[in-house]
Amino acid sequence: MQHSNVKLSEEKVFKDPVHRYAHVRDKIIWDLIGTKEFQRLRRIKQLGTTYLTFHGAEHSRFNHSLGVYEIVRRIVDDVFKGRPEWNENERLLSLCAALLHDLGHGPFSHSFEKVYHTDHEFFTRQIILGDTEVNAVLQRVGPDFPQKVADVVGKTYEDKLVVSLISSQIDADRMDYLQRDAYFTGVSYGHFDMERILRVMRPLEDQVVFKFTGMHAVEDYIMSRYQMYWQVYFHPVTRSAEVILTKILQRAKALYENSYTFKYEPTHFISLFEEKVTLEDYLKLDEAVILYYFQMWEDEEDYILSDLCNRFMNRNLLKYVEFDPAKEYKLLGTLDELFRKAEIDPDYYLAVDSSSDLPYDFYRPGEEEERLPIHLLMPNGELRELSRESTIVQAISGKRRTDHKLYYPEDFLLDQSKHGKTKQQILSILKKHG
Repeated sequence: MQHSNVKLSEEKVFKDPVHRYAHVRDKIIWDLIGTKEFQRLRRIKQLGTTYLTFHGAEHSRFNHSLGVYEIVRRIVDDVFKGRPEWNENERLLSLCAALLHDLGHGPFSHSFEKVYHTDHEFFTRQIILGDTEVNAVLQRVGPDFPQKVADVVGKTYEDKLVVSLISSQIDADRMDYLQRDAYFTGVSYGHFDMERILRVMRPLEDQVVFKFTGMHAVEDYIMSRYQMYWQVYFHPVTRSAEVILTKILQRAKALYENSYTFKYEPTHFISLFEEKVTLEDYLKLDEAVILYYFQMWEDEEDYILSDLCNRFMNRNLLKYVEFDPAKEYKLLGTLDELFRKAEIDPDYYLAVDSSSDLPYDFYRPGEEEERLPIHLLMPNGELRELSRESTIVQAISGKRRTDHKLYYPEDFLLDQSKHGKTKQQILSILKKHG
């Protein structure tokens, strides 16, 4: 018997607040969940610093990965099963790729990637292909199986239908995180009728399409995603915490490069500072480790590192005003100068943060971030691109919305025991933008 067909003697289930249960019958999936690399995802939050805005957002990448697996399992075992366009031999590959698609995420991954030039997709492939427990489990299916899983995650696998299950404008990844993030943040925006979407989903040779009769459920999903980005993912308070987090990482790196003597040797950070991170180093990083250092660094002699860590750990965040960098770049120069005059380092305490989202796009060949559109299957068998049939989706198609905020430490400026006049000047400039 092939390893790929080995089933557990009885089905295992994980109780899930979003999908009720995640069902596991395949021994390979059960064994992958038990690997140390997959268990590490329990220690990495799905939404990074969002828990400082929505206190329920404590869920992990582990939760989400199981959820994506469960949606793909339902698609391949219930929706696609027996359809001629679906190759049943791709079933296990689809399940493994769904489960492992986020394996390489680091702690607070987006801030980390920005400062230390790491890439979670690169590390996902490294874990799948490297000397790991995950690789050893995948090898049991066949010597080329880890590479196939890595190719699906990297979007280069030859069967585009398999890739589209976890990477397209309407995929299992997004369907899980919208509902899961809505559930844990307590907002109502991220909910949509997934049951209906699964019912109208059809496999074609190279992509998933949706029956025309299910168009309204797809519209609901697109609007749901749009609202979640602006109400949750780009929330200005969460971004304030991200700014502080990024500045801590930058400050620690700058101090190391200037031969600063840390009270607490930043052992786990050294390979990051030197940008020589091995897979072994990377897998030792999780949010518990990072928060331990932040707590230790609150007692560092370097005032900036100590203050920033204190702000992050105790949620004393930066305030913000609306700001348009294209029109107001001169103002930034003025503020930079005034901050220096007031002895507040603008490199760490004055920051512009921009968020941008394209909720839905039609096909624009050759453009950056080329997106395959969502297609509707018409009653006559013809395929029609979603925004041509839906006036709601047409209204937001191809429209990128961007939002800029300027972050600053209001408490420093209100303390006017020193440089009071300059600080007053800064506050009056910022007030005009408030």
